[in-house]
Amino acid sequence: MDNQLSPSQLRLIQEYSYEKGEINRGYNNRTLYVDIGKNEFKERPVSDEMKEKFIGGKGFGLRLLWNGTKPDTKWDDPENEIVISPGPIAGITQYSGTGKSLVVSISPTTDLVIDSNVGGYFGPYLKFAGFDALEIQGKSDKEILVFIDGTENKIKIQEAPEEPKDSHELVEFLTEMYADDEKDKKNVSIVSSGQAAEHTLIGMLNFSWYDVRRKVCRVKQAGRGGIGTVFRNKNIKALVVKIDKVSPNANQVADLKPIMERGKRFTKEIRELDDEQNRMRKVGTSHLMEIMNEYDLLPVHNFQYGSHKDASNVDSKSFQQRFTQGMPDGCWLGCMMSCCKTVEGFELKTGPYKGQKVDVEGPEYETAAGVGSNCGIFDVDSILEINFYCDTYGIDTISYGTSVAFAMECYEKGIIDDQVTGGIKLNFGNARASLKLLHQMAKGKGFGVVVGQGVRKMKEKFIRDYDADPELLQDMGMENKGLEYSQYVSKESLAQQGGYAMTNKGPQHDEAWVIFMDMVNNQIPTFEDKAEALHYFPMFRTWFGLMGLCKLPWNDVEPVGNEETEEPEKVPEHVDNYVTIFNAVTGKNINKYELIKQSERVYNFQRIFNIRRGKGKRAHDAQPYRAAGPVTEEEYKSREKRYDEQLKKVLDIDPQEKSIPEKVKLLKKYREDRYEKLLDAVYERRGWTRQGIPKIEHLKDLGMDLPELIETVKPHLD
Repeated sequence: MDNQLSPSQLRLIQEYSYEKGEINRGYNNRTLYVDIGKNEFKERPVSDEMKEKFIGGKGFGLRLLWNGTKPDTKWDDPENEIVISPGPIAGITQYSGTGKSLVVSISPTTDLVIDSNVGGYFGPYLKFAGFDALEIQGKSDKEILVFIDGTENKIKIQEAPEEPKDSHELVEFLTEMYADDEKDKKNVSIVSSGQAAEHTLIGMLNFSWYDVRRKVCRVKQAGRGGIGTVFRNKNIKALVVKIDKVSPNANQVADLKPIMERGKRFTKEIRELDDEQNRMRKVGTSHLMEIMNEYDLLPVHNFQYGSHKDASNVDSKSFQQRFTQGMPDGCWLGCMMSCCKTVEGFELKTGPYKGQKVDVEGPEYETAAGVGSNCGIFDVDSILEINFYCDTYGIDTISYGTSVAFAMECYEKGIIDDQVTGGIKLNFGNARASLKLLHQMAKGKGFGVVVGQGVRKMKEKFIRDYDADPELLQDMGMENKGLEYSQYVSKESLAQQGGYAMTNKGPQHDEAWVIFMDMVNNQIPTFEDKAEALHYFPMFRTWFGLMGLCKLPWNDVEPVGNEETEEPEKVPEHVDNYVTIFNAVTGKNINKYELIKQSERVYNFQRIFNIRRGKGKRAHDAQPYRAAGPVTEEEYKSREKRYDEQLKKVLDIDPQEKSIPEKVKLLKKYREDRYEKLLDAVYERRGWTRQGIPKIEHLKDLGMDLPELIETVKPHLD
């Protein structure tokens, strides 16, 4: 859009000058603290102990948030913080998937610590501008920008321009404003949200980069838990970072040679194997649509079903026809996965931008399944339009899709009606209705605002105001800890049920995705096997968030011969790549076992952070029953043969002698009992009590027996 403003025309509220220093082995050894209420800046040193125990990324974010808040700090208190940290490996350009950063805050939906892994250039650029983390506290009395100028070594708080309001226009506007010229646009990155984040609890953040081939700004999302809502509540319109350039060894690593060697090897794997494995360079993660449908794992109609006859309308071939092909699509420099697909020139049919042609990011699998099949919408154009408006309005597509699906089921069951929805016909499959809700969220009006509070708040409202059945809503409302479920049907995978509901932040697939190991391949049949998987994989995946890494290069392309290794599900050659790269960046000498311990330290810290906030116990790891089995007669009938067989073989019950309501009840008791046994097994493996409290001796073994942690857990030990 046309931009006549320059940064100098924005009113300067406060300015701070700093000396940049040098990055050494992946660290600047300092963080930046900004209080936007008091307009104060501080540089805080990073100690060797902090690097040893918290590593970077999510670890730094959690530690800084702990220090900056109190046990009763609410999400909208000025003292709540948003912390962005990239991690020591983030920013290298010789290996794919190294441009991530982690964002942490106290969540509006869970009242717990939320963390979100995001691409885009902001995290690496923050590091290259001189800081290992950005810690924002306070609340401004006016809408502001925070500008981190790594070219002149200054940080500025500036009064924000009134327009534009939505992300797709704002990132273009600000990139043009802060860049010296067209060539300089690639050196600017923006963090922003949108109008709907102000009126809902499920707001997200967009992290931008300038696509030099398309000559447009693009964005990736820090989606989960409402961090965008915190951002807008603090009256931040955008964060801006600018650097001179990205040099080949900006991280000043200890030894560049092994990083280059592993990067070259992995690039060869992608070029030779991707087309026959997951086709990430052609369709991104949308290849999962048909796979999940085939295995009865695709969420349909609020997770009631796992497949649908119309799923072929939204399979990866449908998206491939719209995605631009033959163009590198990484969200960080040097990433050969090229999975960050986009649809160019998509004409919008609704809303304030109706008739305009825009670029739509993705959609990723989670978005296509969430706003698509889970809501009964099997039309690619509708999914693209919903995706675009979620992105530009600042709404998390996962929480949005799961929340709309819940509202649709409530509407179809008669729990809510046209009077409640304001006349919106919320039947499954009604894409226009979904878009109406989305536009209402942006305006802060109508039933869309109710849906934008998320599933937990809707359950509370429908029970309180419309006399809804509490047990039914609890069973069918797909949230845990206040966070909406991401998009896999876990009913036939006990391990995946744990992988969702035992997470520290709530049910998000980035912590543990073991559904194929458990359900399809039957690799982890016993409780002990499942517990081991739910120890290893959450810890391994946590490591990506400590380092500034994307998980997709780990297992979405597997090397030749991986299936013949002793533990193919771990992709041991790639694990070795990561160990080698960490050592080469930092000069340390860890092995694959210490890698897991690094994550365990931070994982247990986050668990204790939840305990400090009055949660983090066994009761908070309870799951809605729909995650485990059929809630309704219709659900039971959809898999009647499978369920009847289980009653007969496992429980020695003749299904012919029972009515369907009786069979639903019997199956529920059995599956809920198994989940409780899984909790016992996982807690024991993780070194926790039966109530899910980390034991002091376990913390000592990890080197995490910090006085404040011991003080927090002691009153809760059995």
